[in-house]
Amino acid sequence: MLQNIRDNSQGWIAKTIIGVIIALLALTGFDAIFNATSNRQSAAEVNGEEISLDQLNEAMNLQRRQLQQQLGQDFDASLLDENLLRDAALKGLIERKLLLQGAEKAGFRFSQAAIDQLILQTPEFQVDGKFNADRFDQVIRQMNYSRLQFRQMLEQEMLIGQLRAGLAGSGFVTDAEVQAFARLEKQTRDFATLTLKADPAAIQVSAEEIKAYYDGHADQFKSPEQVVVEYVELKKSAFFDQVEAKEEDLQAQYQKEISNLAEQRHAAHILVEVSDKLNEEQAKAKIDQVKQRLEKGEDFSALAKEFSDDSGSAADGGDLGFAGPGVYEPAFEESLYALKDGEVSAPVRTQYGWHLIKLLGVQAPEVPSFESLKPKLEQDLKAQQVEQRFVEVSKELEDAAFEASDLAQPAQELGLDVKTSAPFGREGGEGITANRQVLQAAFSTEVLEDGANSSAIELDPDTVVVLRVKEHKKPEQLELDKVSDSIRQHLVAEKAADAVKAKGEALMASLREGKTPIEQAQDGQAWQVVEAATRSQEGVEPVLLQTLFRMPKPTAADKPEFAGVKLNNGDYVVIRLNGVNQSDAPLSEQEKAMYSRFLASRSGQQDFSAFRRQLEEAAKIERF
Repeated sequence: MLQNIRDNSQGWIAKTIIGVIIALLALTGFDAIFNATSNRQSAAEVNGEEISLDQLNEAMNLQRRQLQQQLGQDFDASLLDENLLRDAALKGLIERKLLLQGAEKAGFRFSQAAIDQLILQTPEFQVDGKFNADRFDQVIRQMNYSRLQFRQMLEQEMLIGQLRAGLAGSGFVTDAEVQAFARLEKQTRDFATLTLKADPAAIQVSAEEIKAYYDGHADQFKSPEQVVVEYVELKKSAFFDQVEAKEEDLQAQYQKEISNLAEQRHAAHILVEVSDKLNEEQAKAKIDQVKQRLEKGEDFSALAKEFSDDSGSAADGGDLGFAGPGVYEPAFEESLYALKDGEVSAPVRTQYGWHLIKLLGVQAPEVPSFESLKPKLEQDLKAQQVEQRFVEVSKELEDAAFEASDLAQPAQELGLDVKTSAPFGREGGEGITANRQVLQAAFSTEVLEDGANSSAIELDPDTVVVLRVKEHKKPEQLELDKVSDSIRQHLVAEKAADAVKAKGEALMASLREGKTPIEQAQDGQAWQVVEAATRSQEGVEPVLLQTLFRMPKPTAADKPEFAGVKLNNGDYVVIRLNGVNQSDAPLSEQEKAMYSRFLASRSGQQDFSAFRRQLEEAAKIERF
């Protein structure tokens, strides 16, 4: 528990914001969720602001990709309930829209300069510890973002993060609450257990009881329904030998690759913001004064630390690191690329305020040779052709299977083999029969009852199959003599567990009434005593600890409390609670601070959840 408190109490707000960024960087295909331009139809309206169907569809696709990334090969799209997926995605979009509206109403802002700093300092955009524009472009391209779209998305994430931090970070607790929580957390309990063993050997089950159970549960004793399927399998890997990358295409791809390489410039700046504190004239006058001091020989880094309003870079002397074209605002970038190494610009106006820019260094792009890139270029070009060919042949296979009465003709036309599975039931088998989509198709009305070929089933991005049922084995009632042994074992275990539970409950009643002395509670077996057990006591089953810490405190030292727990193996455990120990030792300052952070964090999260519910209750939300 203490470790859990530490994990939850140290920098959770920062971890939350950083976690959002890292999660976004790990995803692909997020484009248009919050920037869709289609006005064809709305999925919902939140206080008059539209959530489009395009946004909803993209959000659903994102959820599918997230599940696929989390589950890997275990992901089975056929298990997804589209209605539940849609509801969850729409709920998330509505909640996001409400939070953005709440942040705007509360006056939260996240400056473009801060976004610049966040991008420059994000490790995923760095090479050798420095921001790299090519790496930045590569990552956001994988996410299907343009630079503008990514900045807009990031700004929204940061606004929601600010709102969450502002509310959750305001949670607090009193000293009395901290002390009360600490007393509960540090509480220990003295107890003892007496385990009554289930005795299957002492149980007799008659043939009549077995027959009665068989008759009453006849549906449980049927042979499984099974099918045998024929299928043809199309593999993407089979097409690589059928395509080639031409030399002229390789050269064109190489030129495209190296055209993205750009010179990197190492910049530092001093920013004077135009704000409520400084108007346009005052900010310009201040930057001019700083410029004059630079011209007199004062150090740029020292002046940046003293005067720059960019909190992200001021402490580092205004250092912004290396960046390529397209990262900064046009006016800033134009001035930066006009400088020579070591020069300082004239004052430059951007939407953030007035800047002085210094060029600290220039890094020429490293252009790899054609030969060094050729294997990769060849693989990429072949992969593109294979992907196109795979899609075309998959469609041909599906069309041919739809028109044919079996799989022999489609297989012959496409040069594929017809394979046969082992028998399997609705729970699945091995190989392709473990795939949920295959199971659904095999036991569908069209395939199982009508005898049709299935549609094309995508097992994974590289494999497509079409199947038909070759043999259908329907469930049959199993004879009693074939299942009597399993019924006997079940009844014996059940009766043994019931018998020992009844014995344990009778023993507890006798102990509570004082009719049976505690020392003589069970002949030949001693109580297992545990002193000062904590809530996470090692060596004690969790179900026993849960029951133990729910028991009331004994009214006197000689009047213990009793409770019973049935274990999964049929045994029954009598728990004797002898005493509850409270720690009166004062908390150290470190412990007090740790408990306070944890409880305040929990309180703050509850406040944020309440604020979110309040936004939803007060909002006008229409779902279409």
